[in-house]
Amino acid sequence: MDLSFPQYSEDGQQLILRARAVAAEALKEKVRHDGSPFIGHPDAVARIVSDEIGLPAECVAAVYLHEGSRMGGLELNPREWDESIVTMVDGLNKISTINPKDTRLEAENYKKLIIQYSRDPRVTVLKLSDRLEVMRSLKIFPRANRERKILETLMLYIPLAHQLGLYNMKREMEDTYLSYAEPEQYRLITNKLKATERDREKLMAEFIEPLKSKLDAAGIHYKLKIRTKAAYSIWCKMVKQKVPFEGVFDVFAIRFIIDCDGEDHKLEKELCWKVFGFVTEEYEQDTKRLRDWVTNPKPNGYESLHITVKNRDGAYVEVQIRTRRMDDVAENGFASHWSYKGIKREASLDTWLTSVRYALEHPGSEGTEDLPQPPSREIFVFTPTGELRILPAGATVLDFAFGIHTNIGARCVGAKVNGKAVSIREKLATGDSVEILTSRNQHPTQDWLGWVVSSKARSKVKQALAAQEQSRAADGRELLERRLKNWKLDFPDAMVTEFRNKFGYSSLTAFYAAIGEGVLDVNTVKDFILSEAERHAASVEAAEVAQTSAKAARHYDSKDDILVLNAKDVKGIDYKMSKCCNPVFGDDVFGFVTRTDGIKIHRITCPNAARLLELYPYRIQKVRWAETPSSGSFQVGLRILADEESASGRLLEVIGQFKASIRSFTVTENPRNGTWEMNIKLSVPSNLELDKVVSQVRALKHVVKVTRN
Repeated sequence: MDLSFPQYSEDGQQLILRARAVAAEALKEKVRHDGSPFIGHPDAVARIVSDEIGLPAECVAAVYLHEGSRMGGLELNPREWDESIVTMVDGLNKISTINPKDTRLEAENYKKLIIQYSRDPRVTVLKLSDRLEVMRSLKIFPRANRERKILETLMLYIPLAHQLGLYNMKREMEDTYLSYAEPEQYRLITNKLKATERDREKLMAEFIEPLKSKLDAAGIHYKLKIRTKAAYSIWCKMVKQKVPFEGVFDVFAIRFIIDCDGEDHKLEKELCWKVFGFVTEEYEQDTKRLRDWVTNPKPNGYESLHITVKNRDGAYVEVQIRTRRMDDVAENGFASHWSYKGIKREASLDTWLTSVRYALEHPGSEGTEDLPQPPSREIFVFTPTGELRILPAGATVLDFAFGIHTNIGARCVGAKVNGKAVSIREKLATGDSVEILTSRNQHPTQDWLGWVVSSKARSKVKQALAAQEQSRAADGRELLERRLKNWKLDFPDAMVTEFRNKFGYSSLTAFYAAIGEGVLDVNTVKDFILSEAERHAASVEAAEVAQTSAKAARHYDSKDDILVLNAKDVKGIDYKMSKCCNPVFGDDVFGFVTRTDGIKIHRITCPNAARLLELYPYRIQKVRWAETPSSGSFQVGLRILADEESASGRLLEVIGQFKASIRSFTVTENPRNGTWEMNIKLSVPSNLELDKVVSQVRALKHVVKVTRN
């Protein structure tokens, strides 16, 4: 094999020869499956990297040093080689350790792992070059190895080559795959392509001939590209559409690339449609196959007119019409074939892969240290059996344990990471092999919530803590009920609520759990029940109620003890609108006599209504609204749940159409379920106007739920 690399400088050639000499020495005892020296593999990969892709000499050197360290046990001395070379070799070595358990199921995850290992973006390209050489040498591999390699190539490396824009490499790997996976179909397609080659050339000449004069007369300057689909792409269409070779319309395509100086988009569109008009005047078009991405470009920026026409002999031809700018964007920009087929990509990954394309197109650029690095939102770790698990960056041993199974997570006491014992709080890194250690005596604690980052682990820890609290609460309730029975004391629900409020227990479960855990002494409850203040509360309260009721009596307009409400009197000292439910003129309401604030008006649907009606019936006052609303207004709160933040703009427009003024407006995002909660304080004259607002808000797009606070 020719070992010269004349395209590089003298220093570059010396670097490559030095790296090859080191690798050759490390690999001198190694052979390939056909018995040939193993050094032939990196020699062939080096040729692909240098001659076919055009990467710099450092990348060629990295190919040799990678194979020397991977197969020959070569230990790389960082002081003897440039830092970028060491980084690339390290990435290639890590990728070579990947052993997919089930490539079909885990393809996307393994592709992400390859990119994670590629701290220098050129590493992915070097790995693709390595795989291309393997595909070219498939015949030397045993059958089992060959089948595994072609499947890995299809699921992992062909999509990566496509995503990087290495279309020639992608096409060759695809056709090689087809030749081994479906040899009969491959021979059928390639033979038919050869047999019809002259027909296509003739068809091309006949197609363009009647259009030349029209295009020249219109002053349109253009270039034609003739594209024949790859065998693999034709086979995919045959399978998907269930048609023979002859049924694939776009085996042969003609592309008009129109010259248009500057970036006058309006002129570009006019020229494209002019050419379209000439083509459809001359040939019958299939209107069902018209794709207009000139008037309405795709979100990724792709612009082109696609039509299928039938010539006078009845042959179908796909025609694509675009300008030079459009063609450049389609070939080199965001509208690569991968993207416009509708496959979603993460924005960060797309940005990083774009930087790889830049590195390929600018081989003379200064290094890669300023290029974007691989996305770091995920880490990739393995079980002891080699199963791949994906976790968020910063994940700990606990996250990994809960990712395996809830019971394993709940009993986790530590782990062995790469054979070394670590605690449950140890943070993991991509490539770690993790073996979880468990104990039957282990149980989650509140501290665990600060040691996990994955939503699954956090949810499972909270569930476990809640279950523990429920168990302690059951014990505490049983203990309290037994003691109350012995003391012959009653502890009604109203008194329980007052006790909880006084001692700061947010729920009954927390109250009973505190007793069950021993944090709250049951004698404290006993003292509360027997306290002097509570035993005399009823008489004091009765006096206060009588005084307040007498004060409010002057507002009664009949002998039925009914208090008439009018909006203009809302701010009076005798009665007030309750802030817990914000009644509005026209709502069904009742009055509640308080100790110090006079009568408070509640909606009948108020969250506190049931408790007040049941526990304090002697303090309930019948009320009704005046027959007509006054010029006053009422404060009311609305809670709106939406699945897009953009709903807020339309929401404010709708409210502005009614007799309602906005007092306050807040928007809170819930990243867990991807929703936005909007809380609005409104001022409205009556519930009739409020109902109109609520009805229109509920009808808005992206609004999921509307409730009144």
